[in-house]
Amino acid sequence: MKRKAEKQQGTAPVSAFAARKARLQQTKTVVTAENSTHPELTAEPPTKRPRRSLEQPLSQSVPEDDAQRATKQGPVKVTQAVVVKGIRTARPTKLDDAAAIEESEDRSSFNEESEEEDAVEGNAGMMVVPGTEAGYESPADTPGVAMEFPLSKIRLNKSNIVYSDERTLCVRIWEKMSIVLIGRYDLWVKRGVVSVMGAKLHPSPRVYRVYAPSTHSLPVIKCVSGVDGAAEVEFRSCHSGIYRLRDLSPLYQRVWSSANTPADKYSLKQMENATKRTFSVLYTSADDPLKRHLRPLHLEKQWSAAIKNLSQRTGRLQVLVCGPKGSGKSTFGRYLLNHLLSPAPQAESNFHNTDGVAFLDLDLGQPEFSPMGQVYLAHLRSPVFGPPFTHPSLNGGHDGDIIRAHHIGATSPKEDPDHYVLAATNLMEHYRDLFARFPQCPLIINYPGWIFGLGLEVATYLVRSLGLSDVVYMSEKGPMEVVEPLRQATGAARIPLTILPSQPTEFASRSSAQLRSMQMQSYFHMIQPKEISQPVWLDRPIFRNRPFHVRYAGPNQGIHGIMVLGSQISPDLLSDSLEGTVVGVVAVESPNALPSPHADPENEPNDSDINIDITNNPSEDEPTTRTTTTPPSPLTTLTSLTTPTKENLPYLPPTPGTGTATPLHPSSSSSLGLALIRTINKTTQTIELATPIPASRLRESLERGHPIVLVRGGLDNPNWAISEEYYAARAAERRFRRWRSLGTRMGNTPGEGGEGGGGTGDSESQEKEKDRERKRRLARLKERVRRAKDVPFMTVIEDHGRRRQDEAERERRGALWKLRKKAVVEEESEVGY
Repeated sequence: MKRKAEKQQGTAPVSAFAARKARLQQTKTVVTAENSTHPELTAEPPTKRPRRSLEQPLSQSVPEDDAQRATKQGPVKVTQAVVVKGIRTARPTKLDDAAAIEESEDRSSFNEESEEEDAVEGNAGMMVVPGTEAGYESPADTPGVAMEFPLSKIRLNKSNIVYSDERTLCVRIWEKMSIVLIGRYDLWVKRGVVSVMGAKLHPSPRVYRVYAPSTHSLPVIKCVSGVDGAAEVEFRSCHSGIYRLRDLSPLYQRVWSSANTPADKYSLKQMENATKRTFSVLYTSADDPLKRHLRPLHLEKQWSAAIKNLSQRTGRLQVLVCGPKGSGKSTFGRYLLNHLLSPAPQAESNFHNTDGVAFLDLDLGQPEFSPMGQVYLAHLRSPVFGPPFTHPSLNGGHDGDIIRAHHIGATSPKEDPDHYVLAATNLMEHYRDLFARFPQCPLIINYPGWIFGLGLEVATYLVRSLGLSDVVYMSEKGPMEVVEPLRQATGAARIPLTILPSQPTEFASRSSAQLRSMQMQSYFHMIQPKEISQPVWLDRPIFRNRPFHVRYAGPNQGIHGIMVLGSQISPDLLSDSLEGTVVGVVAVESPNALPSPHADPENEPNDSDINIDITNNPSEDEPTTRTTTTPPSPLTTLTSLTTPTKENLPYLPPTPGTGTATPLHPSSSSSLGLALIRTINKTTQTIELATPIPASRLRESLERGHPIVLVRGGLDNPNWAISEEYYAARAAERRFRRWRSLGTRMGNTPGEGGEGGGGTGDSESQEKEKDRERKRRLARLKERVRRAKDVPFMTVIEDHGRRRQDEAERERRGALWKLRKKAVVEEESEVGY
């Protein structure tokens, strides 16, 4: 009876909180650890709950019906897999499964209409073979959750639709009601006050850009207060080009809105059937045509209370947000940031933020406004509505800019925690300079999930030394070996410690490594034209773009040093190890950033060694001799430290006696961004760089006497860049075939209303010529696909095996990801990563 009642109850829509509570009660079991040598570790909360179907008991696995149904399927399809340095993507071998015609075509509307078809044919998901992260992330073994979640609290009808057309939808939202959309849209509040991701938006001419992809929980637009009990909000389609990245990577497929939902069909019933906006209104998760795992982005009540309490600090707020991995730190920081950047109603607070908010991001693996491998200080002046890959950098627009950044060259600070702490301390000093100019500018510090072992020591040191006002820890379940040192550190600094419940995402359609790849790819394809306020994305493969040709030797030298962090590389292998890698572009501001030649790091010279006063107790009859030496320039010192290789590359060798290179000191160097080294031309002694860094910024750094050093660290290999040309070629072929079949269905046959209908012979010859041209164009596209397969480090494999078929089917349905944590602590610095 109990199982029957649970089954019946699972079919009805339930809220996200009720479902989470029910799953927690179902999965609550008593686990007895036998011969445990670390009993205190049982208090550590798991970052994410075990993955299983909600309608299955704990002991039940995948239903037998699915397996039986799989064995009764028809002939096995031939699937293709693209393997790029350990990354394999299952894709069907149909020729209709490819994508992207001429890059100059305007194909926005055509792409939008075929999103659902492309997702099915193109096998939208991407299966990653676990490598370095094995034991932590894996694809879920069970099919997608079949529970229907309510999203919007209103249903569109004549009373709440103010006006509607093919691009715009204006909705009247009653107080305490909400609406959820998926896709990309511009939001304009006309009447009343609405809340979106922590921000309270009032009526104004300002239009906000919102990105709501299926990879993250969807933002909820809720009416806080209104005129006559309702607020009016206009949603407008926008074309920024980010959706075109799906032609370059399968990770960007099945991300945005696809076919029209029931709500869209109602609001567009007076339009043509082919009308499609860049967003869709969802009543429940079952309305999604692609049947993806969609959930609303709700906020815990304790989170709301903490955000309201912290915002009362106004300009005196300097808060550090920390906690275990996957506990919701980034979400909490984004909500707090948006809340501080939006004016609150007068009844709640008299504080109006006009100085912006400083955001100090110390999370190397999943940063908010920068690609991985960097720590930075950003100054934000506008709320941000979207996941990190929709704003991978800030280029000094009205939304904000990067004050200072440092390249660490890794996704984890555990390799060089000293350099990490020095960079964080330097960024805090620059925040104090910013605070002197903007006295009402609060600070939010985003600390990574490295909260155990050595990471805890770093966190407590920062709490004691940075002069904070608050610390927020995102886990009520401890463990005590983390909470107690934090409590002691905050007590010694005399600042409050706020402990909040974690709010992890139980399921994810992309793993952490895949999200990093998406953000890195978005970073290299985004541009910020001066004519418009919003960034746009280019869909050309990165190796088809015109690169920067920078000389590394001879006259007009642009690259003055090359450094390799973390490992020692022979000078003879330096050129081979650099090609096809992502490096940091660092400007050396002072000779103090460089280590002294042939000296121990402990005995490096300081500023007092530059100016020397020779006054060794002179006698009265001898005049005082004072000699002052001119400080050496950064370029002179850098040139004396480099060792030319056989290609004449300016190599900065490792520090003698250490085996590794000493990183540039953060106090006298800064990161300009990242670059991808395409190739090194030994004849012309130039390096071809693909980088989104503006050329004016590089030129300005050189004109100020700051030489540029390329720093190669341990960042993920740019597998996405290697496979872009292949996916683009396949996309071109698929789109051309679809266009040709569409022309055939439209009846473009000789003598039927076409041009030249007067002569039958002429029309037949013209049609034959057009057919020959179409065949030649298709042949060129096929040749492009063939050439795209023959690139280094990538292999296209045709596999007729059942395993590949099952993987393709699971990816077609949209695989979810779950997180696992090590049960036994093997090394303190590894815990939590």
